Amino acid sequence: MSKKVYSDKKTKPEKIEQSKMKEIIGLVIYCIIVVAIMFFVIKFIGQRTIVIGDSMNPTLHEDENLITDKITYRFKEPKRFDIIVFPYKDNTSKLLIKRIIGMPGETVQIKNGRVYINDHELNENYGNAIMNDGGVAANAIILGEDEYFVLGDNRNNSQDSRFASVGNVHRSDIIGRAWLRIWPLDKVALLKHQ
Repeated sequence: MSKKVYSDKKTKPEKIEQSKMKEIIGLVIYCIIVVAIMFFVIKFIGQRTIVIGDSMNPTLHEDENLITDKITYRFKEPKRFDIIVFPYKDNTSKLLIKRIIGMPGETVQIKNGRVYINDHELNENYGNAIMNDGGVAANAIILGEDEYFVLGDNRNNSQDSRFASVGNVHRSDIIGRAWLRIWPLDKVALLKHQ
């Protein structure tokens, strides 16, 4: 008479199948973690931004790729001359890159093609060209407590706070500060703001 022997040992094909399943589960978990980290970085730390147009020449040029720093303004307020990224008023999927000129509570006016802050001509190294069109800033504009007046460095070829299509930028609309040029490779550099 023969005895039946039961074994807990799995056959080779069962072991291989179980091993493959563990690898697949591990890969799926790894992918989920990578996607979560990427989402966190893009949402809260930094994002790639592509320069479109010539409004920031000569500082930034068309098709340059930047990293926008989204952390700094969580801990401190934007400063005059910072280059910021914010959504276009009428199309929030389109991002604009401009330089802060007027700060909250200030009076901004463009007279004789020059920027005046609180009736004093702004001493700046950016956008020194005489502006042909002062837009709405031909008359004095008093900025609200959370508003910034922005201009492109290429003053005669820029849609900026002088025009109703952009207007003053609210603090809550600022995505971040242009921080690092990453493309083209021969121009990789931290951006100077002040």
